[in-house]
Amino acid sequence: MSFVSTKRMTLFDYVNYTLLGLFSLLCVLPFIYVFSVSFTDPQVYVPFKFYFFPEKWSLAAYEYVLQTNAYINALKSTVFITVVGTVIGIAVSFTFAYALTKKHMPGRNLMLGIVIFALLFHAGILPNYLLVKEFGLLNSHWSLIWMGLTNSWSMILIKSFMDSLPPELEDAAKIDGCTDFSVFWRIIIPLSMPAIAAFTLFFAVQHWNTYFNALIYLSDSEKWTLQVFIKSLVIDSDSNSQIVGADSWLVPQETIRMASIILAMVPILVVYPFLQKYFAKGVMLGSIKG
Repeated sequence: MSFVSTKRMTLFDYVNYTLLGLFSLLCVLPFIYVFSVSFTDPQVYVPFKFYFFPEKWSLAAYEYVLQTNAYINALKSTVFITVVGTVIGIAVSFTFAYALTKKHMPGRNLMLGIVIFALLFHAGILPNYLLVKEFGLLNSHWSLIWMGLTNSWSMILIKSFMDSLPPELEDAAKIDGCTDFSVFWRIIIPLSMPAIAAFTLFFAVQHWNTYFNALIYLSDSEKWTLQVFIKSLVIDSDSNSQIVGADSWLVPQETIRMASIILAMVPILVVYPFLQKYFAKGVMLGSIKG
């Protein structure tokens, strides 16, 4: 005999679940269309037709995109910005956050106040543009890396995580003769691996999806990022022939566009499952004290 009571479904529950199901379906439909069109054979593709499933599978659009110089240049630029920007961003964020945990460090309260002020108030586009121009970084990949180096939100979360680490470990290491750098490298960094994995994913996604800053600071089409390349391919129809080549009539432009979108999404989708465990753990550890 079961003593577990089950709640009967009401009319509101049926309506609620139905609406949620329809909303979820509407959110998934664009991804289904993009996926299906990208794998549709050019010979059977019909414009303005919604595809739930490719009528005939083909990799023609992917082969065409991967052989396009504009896509290769955009991919190289995005990979460089993502890898270098993520590595430097992690190094700067964790070293700066570790410095902010030192309550007796001179100027610590001033720096913490600046971080909090930057979190609440943003300078806007024009000061950042003038700063990049003054340093001679216009039309350079380093302008995107520098402007996305770190942010106040990440600094505060990393500092909160480091504050939750047992201070006795650091005291014991200093008694054994470790310097501040040795404590940071041998104690703090190994204990911060879950947080490092989480923020590596944050920074990588941020740099991989760089669009607005690239649109402002990069004028050379050979230095475009993937997001700017896809925007020009999907929206700017006048420049499509210059981007994908004059012989793009062999493969429908719609399949080329959808294949480019899928290729831009795949790297993040491939990396995320391997970091998911550390991502969840890193997000939770900063909220637990002791």
